[in-house]
Amino acid sequence: KRLAQSERESAWRVMAQQVGHEIKNPLTPMKLNIQYLQQAIEKDHKDKEQLTRKVAATMIEQIDNLSHIATAFSDFAKMPEAAPEILNLNELLENVRGLYNQGTSSTILLETTNEELHVYADKNQLLRVLNNLVKNALEAIPDDRAALIILSLERKDHNALLSIRDNGKGIDEAAQHKIFSPYFTTKGSGTGLGLAMTKKIVEFWNGKIWFETQENIGTTFFVELPVRKQSTG
Repeated sequence: KRLAQSERESAWRVMAQQVGHEIKNPLTPMKLNIQYLQQAIEKDHKDKEQLTRKVAATMIEQIDNLSHIATAFSDFAKMPEAAPEILNLNELLENVRGLYNQGTSSTILLETTNEELHVYADKNQLLRVLNNLVKNALEAIPDDRAALIILSLERKDHNALLSIRDNGKGIDEAAQHKIFSPYFTTKGSGTGLGLAMTKKIVEFWNGKIWFETQENIGTTFFVELPVRKQSTG
C-alpha cells in the first residue's frame, strides 16, 4: 500500500511539473509580444496599428492553446459524465474511416466481420478513443511515405477486437513502456494525455488496450471490449 501510494504521489508530482511546463511555454511568447508592442507605442512606431493587430492575433492563438491545455488536464483528472448505450462497432468504425478519408491523401481501409458487434459504452468517449488512435497513426507516418491505415474488427470469444494498424516509423524501444503514461509524449508538442486518456476510457468500460510495433515498419494498437447482445425489446 505504501509503495502504491508513493507511486501515485510521484505520478502526480510529475503531472504537476508537466502542467507548469505546458502553461509556461505559451506565456513566454505572449509576454515578449506585449513588451514589443509597448515599445512600439512608446516610440510612436509608424506601423503600430498593424503591429497591434498582429500581436492581438498571436495572443488569441496562445490563449486558445492555454484553454486547450487546461481542458485536456481537466478531462484527464475527471472522466466526463458518461451516457452509456449499446453501440454498433461496425457502424462506428465505418464513420471514423469516412471522416479521415475525406480531404486527405492517406489510404484508410476497413476490414470488418459480417457479424454486427455491439458494446455497451459512451459513444462520445469511444469516438474519442478511435479518433485519437487514428490521428496518432497518421502522425506516425513519415512525410516521404504514402500513409496506409488499416482498421479492423473481429470477434474474439466474448469480446470485440479492434485494431488500428499503420505503416509508420514504429515506437522506439526506450519509449514503449512509457507510451500510456499521462505525461509522456513522443511529439514535439502536446500534453501527452491522448493515450493516457484513451487507456482510461477503454479500461472504464472493462476493456483492454495494448500495442505491437516494429521499427520502421509500423505499429498496431489493439482495443478489446466485451460484446453486448443487442436488446430485442
